[in-house]
Amino acid sequence: MKLSIIVLAAAGLALGAGAALAADNEAGVPLTPAEAAGGWTLQSGGRAICRIDLMASKAGGAGYGARAADDCGGALPGAVAGWAPTGDGMALTSADGHVLLAFNRWSNSLFVSHQASGVDIQLQRGGPNG
Repeated sequence: MKLSIIVLAAAGLALGAGAALAADNEAGVPLTPAEAAGGWTLQSGGRAICRIDLMASKAGGAGYGARAADDCGGALPGAVAGWAPTGDGMALTSADGHVLLAFNRWSNSLFVSHQASGVDIQLQRGGPNG
């Protein structure tokens, strides 16, 4: 009887872990325009820096449109005008389409850019104020 309970419990845990992995099947996958549309929060060191709005419409040389809030200031290496899908995530781009900051997709709503300083920059679905 005890062995049956242990086997059933182990099977339940295995199924639960499989379901959790299946729920987040977007890690390492390029961002699509439909998924991108809306507000995202740029974060670093555990704090929200500013809001970036991504659009699903084309913006010329910049790929798809993007607009960074004025309070992004020095957090970005240049003026964001767009975004483009990459092989494993997305990149914020300048008006002429140059990559300003590339992000690897970690989940359905989280992208991470590893920095040489060791303090990663994250882009997470949703605005800093909800």
